[in-house]
Amino acid sequence: MNATLRRLAAAAACTLALTATACGSSTDKSGSGGDDKLTVVTAFYPLQFASERVAGDKAAITSLTNPGADAHSVELTPKQVASLSEADLVVYIKGFSNSIDKAIAENGPQNVIDAMTLVEPIASGHEHEAGHEGESAEEHADHDHGAYDPHIWLDPKNMSRIAEGIEKKLAEVDSDDAETYRANAEALAKELTSLDEDFRTGLATCERKDIIVSHEAFGYLTKAYGLEQVGIAGLSTEDEPSPARIAEIQKLAKQHGVTTIFYETQASPAHSKAIARDLKLNTEVLDPVATLNDQSRGKDYLEVMRANLKALRTANGCQ
Repeated sequence: MNATLRRLAAAAACTLALTATACGSSTDKSGSGGDDKLTVVTAFYPLQFASERVAGDKAAITSLTNPGADAHSVELTPKQVASLSEADLVVYIKGFSNSIDKAIAENGPQNVIDAMTLVEPIASGHEHEAGHEGESAEEHADHDHGAYDPHIWLDPKNMSRIAEGIEKKLAEVDSDDAETYRANAEALAKELTSLDEDFRTGLATCERKDIIVSHEAFGYLTKAYGLEQVGIAGLSTEDEPSPARIAEIQKLAKQHGVTTIFYETQASPAHSKAIARDLKLNTEVLDPVATLNDQSRGKDYLEVMRANLKALRTANGCQ
């Protein structure tokens, strides 16, 4: 049943029941407000960005992760958990946040997109030992990402696939506005294609290919553009590198002539800056764009990704 039919059915139910006060919000598409919009709940910023661009003004988009917060370890409020079962669409990446995965599984929203199913995933790697000092195996499992790297949005081509998946699902939920969703998705795809071309051209000829990053968030980006990431920590910002890992990073930096140690604005830069200081190297931001904050180098995904490209070109001596 599309959104218009659901709206008419709800109105008819109110008339038959003669309980206008009980059905006062049933004139909108989602049943959660009076502005005739769908409600879309997203796990964190990149999915929020894609949903906003595809839905346009036809949906109210919210994120379960507040700006500047770490989506890996977000703790949901009861209101946020309740919003999942009420939403017209929920968009997330299974394996990125244990608390979000659990809330979705327990609340059973009707329309769900696991964006990981829209792309070709890459193996998580786990090349080195990383974890929380003193934690048990069970505690470590709470932030383990499993077999695949969940940072899929850092390849612009994947973002296009995510947008296409959102467009198709929105068209199913609200067939009346299907053409709007299609046009919006196509417009975003053109911008993402341009971004992909800029990365491909900008990183084609570089003096070095290795990048040392604070955590292994950049596997999709490096695979797409012929780089090699070396993570101080693992896939989660909560991972803590061992002294042996830090020593290994220092050795690799010297071997590969690395000029820059990258850090993130939404996670502690302590390890990155300490390694750079010991080796007398530069530090620079490489943003995984999982969230935006007041230190983000851009107002949206596209701008922050272009800031990343500039940082990579400078660090790696690209022509």
